[in-house]
Amino acid sequence: MPPSTESPIANHKSRLFVPGDLNGFFGLVVDNLSILGFIAAALVGLFGVPAEIVFGRMFPGTALGVLVGNLLYTWMARRLAARSGRDDVTAMPLGLDAPTSIGMALLVLGPAFAGMRARGLDPQAAGIATWQLGMASLVIMGALKLVLSFAGDAITRWVPRAALLGSIGGAALVLLGFLPLVETLRSPVVGLVTLGLLLYALVAKGRLPLRIPGVLFAFLVGLALYYGLGLAGALPGFALPRTVPLAPVLPWPSLGFLEGLPAAVPYLSLLLPFGLLMVVGGINVSESARAAGDDYRTRDVLLVEAVSTLVAGVCGGVAQTTPYIGQPAYKHMGARSGYTLLTGLFIGLGGMLGIVSGLVQWLPLAVLAPIIVYVGVDISVQAFHSTRREHAIAVALAFLPAVAYLLTIKFGNPAWIAPERFAELYASVDGHGLPELATIVVLGNGFIITAMLWATILVAMIDARPRRAVGCLLLAAALTAFGIIHSVHPQGAIYLPWELEGLRRTIAWQFAGAYAALAVVLALLSLQGEAKRAAQ
Repeated sequence: MPPSTESPIANHKSRLFVPGDLNGFFGLVVDNLSILGFIAAALVGLFGVPAEIVFGRMFPGTALGVLVGNLLYTWMARRLAARSGRDDVTAMPLGLDAPTSIGMALLVLGPAFAGMRARGLDPQAAGIATWQLGMASLVIMGALKLVLSFAGDAITRWVPRAALLGSIGGAALVLLGFLPLVETLRSPVVGLVTLGLLLYALVAKGRLPLRIPGVLFAFLVGLALYYGLGLAGALPGFALPRTVPLAPVLPWPSLGFLEGLPAAVPYLSLLLPFGLLMVVGGINVSESARAAGDDYRTRDVLLVEAVSTLVAGVCGGVAQTTPYIGQPAYKHMGARSGYTLLTGLFIGLGGMLGIVSGLVQWLPLAVLAPIIVYVGVDISVQAFHSTRREHAIAVALAFLPAVAYLLTIKFGNPAWIAPERFAELYASVDGHGLPELATIVVLGNGFIITAMLWATILVAMIDARPRRAVGCLLLAAALTAFGIIHSVHPQGAIYLPWELEGLRRTIAWQFAGAYAALAVVLALLSLQGEAKRAAQ
């Protein structure tokens, strides 16, 4: 018999499941469940969105996106293992993106629902409209990611890393760090112990029994404390959850997102950066996996997250999917390709059958919030570590608009300041410039794009590229004029500049004029260098 001419690599078949996949499965599932739990806690608990809409309409489509993305990443890992002849290929982990998913709940869906209720819409109608807004937002971000997946490398050349990471780092520290920290400490025994265990396991790299993943260990201890202390009467405000009975829901594609598109327009200044940051994050994740030995094609990684986000949006989802930065960590756990398959099936099918929603209803905010705090702090630290040292000040500068948005969230809460009093303070001129509250609100509106522009301008100055700084300043002036950044509407809506009147017109032109004036001054200063070079 003649010897076989087939390549051994072509015949290579790696095992679908290995023991390490179980660790990877628990870690990835807990990450996704914690994000779903926080979304539910924010929408249902903080804003009052009807639970049946969150669990019965928003979650099934969101879970479908996780299923589609993980199935595709599992297939990519199997293909790479077959081509390379290796048994140690680890699939790219995919799940719900923590910053933008929670940002959607706190900055888009929750405020939109509250605004509809304030205008007299009943909870059910407002909830349906909010769901359609979430679908539309996801389709917009998915479409943007689909287009940008073919130009991801160019984006990283145009926008400095300090601007990309600084803008999301500020949002992470302030919105994912501080706000959930308040919720963490409302049940201090449960929250602080959970947070401390997360820091012990993930930051200090402390040893845990049976090599349990750190997030899972902290999660289980937190749950035991919450329900143990609560049932013993030692936890203030404890009550067993009032679960909503849920029937299986198959998330069919629909055109419901079209109904939400008009409502999504005022939030474009948040949605577009959310999508852009996920593209950049996907590029970074691909590089991280490549450094760990798994050479995935960057465009394929980006296309999968774009497709899964679009599928989720069209089928009723409200939170975008993304590849997680921890692919090397899952490789160190011994996970290969089975853990993403298991996660996709558990979250996807469990979301459709109501199992995931049933679990999420029993997850207390005091246990979920510390996980989000850790994520927020970790993202903020990464913004500094992944940036050139001389650009670190640009990262810090990019954090400031997020602080303004945090204050806007708190001041805009009708339970804190009555709407009539808010409007009075917004227009209160005291002889020391623009109204203080108006300045805070205007600085916070469009804060992610503002942060990216500020950091880009400062990096251009540091790198002695004045023309680039001038161009960004003029762009900022134009965006200000239309309310894409520094919107003078308290809700952050965009507008045509000639439609503004009175104080709002004055504020808009003052901010736009400030950028233009600085652009002129920098342009004149740059002439010094050109004159010096001409003299030489």
